[in-house]
Amino acid sequence: MGKVQLFEIRLGGSRVLYGPGEPLVGTVTVRLAAALPYRVIKVSCIGSCGVSNKINDTSWTVEEQYFNSTLSLADKGTLMAGEHSFSFQFLLPASAPTSFEGPFGKVLHQVKAVIETPRFSKDHKCSKVFYVLCPLNLNDIPEIEQPNTTAITKKFSYKLVKTGNVVLTAMTDLKGYVVGQVIQLQTTIENKSGRDTGTVVASLIQKVAYKSKRWIYDLRTIAEVEGSAVKAWKHAEWKEQILVPALPQSILQGCSLIHIDYYIQVSLKSPEVSVALPIYVGNIPVNRIPLSPARSAPHIMSPVVPSAPPEDEEAMGGFPPHPMDNISIPTKSHSQQQQQQQQLSPLPFSYAPGLSFPEVQLDSEQVGSPNHPTLCLSTGATVPYYAEGTVVPVPTAGTLILPPEYSTWGYPYEAPPSYEQSCSSAASSVSNGN
Repeated sequence: MGKVQLFEIRLGGSRVLYGPGEPLVGTVTVRLAAALPYRVIKVSCIGSCGVSNKINDTSWTVEEQYFNSTLSLADKGTLMAGEHSFSFQFLLPASAPTSFEGPFGKVLHQVKAVIETPRFSKDHKCSKVFYVLCPLNLNDIPEIEQPNTTAITKKFSYKLVKTGNVVLTAMTDLKGYVVGQVIQLQTTIENKSGRDTGTVVASLIQKVAYKSKRWIYDLRTIAEVEGSAVKAWKHAEWKEQILVPALPQSILQGCSLIHIDYYIQVSLKSPEVSVALPIYVGNIPVNRIPLSPARSAPHIMSPVVPSAPPEDEEAMGGFPPHPMDNISIPTKSHSQQQQQQQQLSPLPFSYAPGLSFPEVQLDSEQVGSPNHPTLCLSTGATVPYYAEGTVVPVPTAGTLILPPEYSTWGYPYEAPPSYEQSCSSAASSVSNGN
């Protein structure tokens, strides 16, 4: 093993999670089998972000640095055989962004130590990664407590000579959620045609944008729910719930190279039509108590139905409008119903110490210290979330699933359309009679 038997960094209290503006205290420990001459012993605290064009490649094409502080622990001398400890302390800047790790880049915070030896001798180095969490308070986002709703009308042809249209409306009870919270999703489908629709699918989708030489987009389906088809001339309602698994927060404040977005996509497979509801994932939940009467809103709103194109040709030709029956859509499958319950139900979990769910009871030997939560891998592209007790995380089983318009791409290197562009495209399709 040579002269240096041990060279490591230890953080005070074995902490791994810090907040912006907090002090970071630790020691550098060296254990030697024989005397070691040195020029300087120093320690650095570094926060940076790197992005690459290639998946899981750490040869960054674009980088940005948030802080880099260095302390000299000892200047020119000789360390004798035995164990030596050097204390250090850094103050993390208030602007330090939240840690993140994805396939094309990461926001990394670490402490590095080096023993620079005399000329022709090998320098000794070690490092220790720590994590920063800058909590996203959902209440700071305007109108976050309001229901989120959108609708679209799709005109289509069937049986060569007949035309019809489908009105798809979707809404969520809020515009922002925290890990472990349930998204209440309500969908209505008006099938104004003599043709049955395909199944309806609701997906929680994560989009991570990496700013390399050009923007790279990583889209993945985190959870998916499938409902039954809607019969001809039926007005159907579908109510479902999607549990928010352990995911990184929506906004990495202070980082300009990585952007994280989430949305609920509801789509019909036939005719092909979809709507998207942007949502936020944060750390501090929405305060459901209205701040004023003007900002209050009911949890369930009546569907907002846009102006529809002309009715079916049969109705336009003088036939009376076909009666619309109201029905409820049953759920066929739920990608996360079992596995997410297995992941989340047995144990409380949190992004930060102290944020847990008291209704879940644990045996005393299972509960970890609230100051030192267990480090776990989370769902989707992220570094960790933190959990109390012994947790075995279960990643989602779904592969990379892209919205229909991107299904033929090898990888989505171009930007998906914005919400406004999607609406314009839908309006164009209606006017062209597609």
